[in-house]
Amino acid sequence: MQVMGFWLGIIIAALLSAAVAAQEPEPPRRNLDEGRINSDPLKGLIINRTITVMGWDFYSSFTQVWQALYPESQDTMTIIERPTAQFGSEIWITYLNRNVFHTFLSPARSRAQDQSRKAVQAVRENIDIINAQRQFIQNADLGPEEM
Repeated sequence: MQVMGFWLGIIIAALLSAAVAAQEPEPPRRNLDEGRINSDPLKGLIINRTITVMGWDFYSSFTQVWQALYPESQDTMTIIERPTAQFGSEIWITYLNRNVFHTFLSPARSRAQDQSRKAVQAVRENIDIINAQRQFIQNADLGPEEM
């Protein structure tokens, strides 16, 4: 009878220790107001708003070159296309609601890759200029996204 009580005590102790170990600590609670207004959880995206096959070629070539040259980039930009009958397609690249590149693509699809390679250099230079302006210009009346 004592042996059975001994084993029963060991089983209960093992179950209690397993129950305590199974309880995960509660994650620390975060205050929603502690976040910064300009923090963006989705940084580094290149958003595709192209319509035609030629626009898709430009977008895919641009993103391949951009990611190869700047793999750690946190800059979010949008590539916008507006097809026109007279000029082919009109392409804009925007960053922080500013146009950083604008061009017309001729209907020849082979030129889309050449244009996208040139666009990467122009976009990088313009983004650097915008970021430098945002760092050095402080205005109490304007938020950082309005500079």
